Amino acid sequence: MKKLFLSLILAAAQLAFGWQQVNENAPEPVREFRAAWVATVFNLDWPSRAGLAVASQQAELMRIIQTAQKLHLNAIILQVRPTADALYNSSIEPWSGWLSGPGVNPGYDPLALACQEAHKRGIEVHAWFNPFRATVSGKPVGRGHVSQRYSNLILRAGSTTMLNPSSSTAQSHVTSVILDVVKRYNIDGVHLDDYFYPYPPNHNVADGRTPAQRRAATDAFVSNLYRKIKSTKPYVRFGISPFGIWQPGYPAGVQAGVNAYEHLACDARKWLANGWVDYLAPQLYWPCQGPQSFPALMQWWSAQNPARPVWPGIATVRIGGREFGGRGAGEIVQQIGYSRSCARQSAGQLFWSWKSIASNKGGIQAQLLKLYPTLALPPAMPWCGSAAPARPTVQGADTAQGCALAWSPAADVRKWVIQVASRGRWWTMYILPGNCTRITLPANVARACDRIAVRPVSATGVCGIPGVLCR
Repeated sequence: MKKLFLSLILAAAQLAFGWQQVNENAPEPVREFRAAWVATVFNLDWPSRAGLAVASQQAELMRIIQTAQKLHLNAIILQVRPTADALYNSSIEPWSGWLSGPGVNPGYDPLALACQEAHKRGIEVHAWFNPFRATVSGKPVGRGHVSQRYSNLILRAGSTTMLNPSSSTAQSHVTSVILDVVKRYNIDGVHLDDYFYPYPPNHNVADGRTPAQRRAATDAFVSNLYRKIKSTKPYVRFGISPFGIWQPGYPAGVQAGVNAYEHLACDARKWLANGWVDYLAPQLYWPCQGPQSFPALMQWWSAQNPARPVWPGIATVRIGGREFGGRGAGEIVQQIGYSRSCARQSAGQLFWSWKSIASNKGGIQAQLLKLYPTLALPPAMPWCGSAAPARPTVQGADTAQGCALAWSPAADVRKWVIQVASRGRWWTMYILPGNCTRITLPANVARACDRIAVRPVSATGVCGIPGVLCR
């Protein structure tokens, strides 16, 4: 009875004095990049079919974002330009046929909606561009499409057509399209896939260039695009997802039917070594054992430039498939663990693709939650800007709904991380957009914690000292 009485007195005293800001710090939150590709070409992941009603398109997009939040992912790689068309409002290229029909305005802006709703939930949006693909399978295109405007630059590769990747005109057009999005949208990153030149057997398109000339042209495109993104918005991350094997035999013993270096004009090792990307996401879609060993490839890629992160593409889509004798979600768990052990600069994974996660292939969602038990902040990229935001002034007041928090706004903050502690143990409750300046912690959380930290994070991911409250 005496202990209960003392506890009641202590609780009453805490409520009376309220929350006060103190000169304390808090441990940095967990750092890891956790992303999934959301493909729009052929309606692979979203929307589920072309011509779907706007309300249904939006509801499907919201389910993707909400499920990503539930699984503690912190980025989606949204394909916004699959075939020289736009899943956003563009004056340069027509609306994508994968939405409401070729050139048909769907009546809303999918990219703007994705950024708005994802950022509310602490999720980054990386705009994924296929740089040179023009058409697929003879699908119709909208008015003003590159196949009409630059017909002299169009190359045929089987059932696909593409802008000539070695053409300076084509490169200038693609660069202007990407920079237009960087300037006008609140995206966190620009992401390119591996379709520079087409895969075999269609790689020998009639462009009159040797493999070395093609590589030189692709190198120039990548380095120029990186430089221009950084001169426009230095904090926008630039990542590329190349074929997972640089060349057969690298590392020793690795086999491949595709030579990305020769066939695709893709010298991703050079881009990583030269710092022309902020991260590289090689498509390591193979199992742990075999002639394309995931551990061997992960170790090799990670060693190419310890100063820049390599975050592997992992094939959740192949769970339960016949390829490689089938694989369970347990092998995905092994691959995540191995990628973490190889992380020279920072840990991260990207999953191909969203549908396999949404459909919970092989029970993958439960496995991800075991590996991602708490929220994580994407790793910082201080080479893009190392200044840390100032400590905020924070106020807290207990209400019937919980603890009402408010803090000072700051122009140099991209995100706020809300952390709470009980008896010295800290965990991350929320990751909020930089324009947010208040939130109410649920009453059960507020009652259980004795410290609350509001931590500012710069656009390049550098953390500042948090404002810490205690009772």
